[in-house]
Amino acid sequence: MVVDILEFDLGGESYAMDIGIAREIVEMLPITPIPRAPSHVTGLLNLRGEITTIINLHHLLGITPAKKREEQKIMVLIPDAFENTSVGVIVDEVHSVLTVDEKDIDRNVKGVDQHLTEFVQGIIKLGEDDGLKIESSSENHESKKRLIIWVDVKKILIGTIETSSHHE
Repeated sequence: MVVDILEFDLGGESYAMDIGIAREIVEMLPITPIPRAPSHVTGLLNLRGEITTIINLHHLLGITPAKKREEQKIMVLIPDAFENTSVGVIVDEVHSVLTVDEKDIDRNVKGVDQHLTEFVQGIIKLGEDDGLKIESSSENHESKKRLIIWVDVKKILIGTIETSSHHE
């Protein structure tokens, strides 16, 4: 079985999410802050007449951004992904859509940061050239692997509602 994922960067690390919940990728645009909003809510964005709530994924996951705000990207999710509202998440960079074979996904995520574990669907191990055979004279092929942390963005966002409603 294969899975289609969207690869992106947060704080210099590679992450991925299900491509099925991504609607579009946009360059950073002016975001209007919301007074007294939870700290992970950056604000609102008017995207072609549609009001979109912008969530800072770095803040939610405790990751320091690797880029300045104006160089970051916004991944806009499909409305079904989050309570039928238009939501975008800020990331450092968006790379590409990858088709990953189930055998390249390690579902054992015990080594991942404690606060991330519940949101991680697996660790994707890819060759440097994204799955093509790597010819190498060395016996150690592991050094040629690239690791991508596959996160459940839906679950992360649902978790934000639950935690912000407990604080009221």
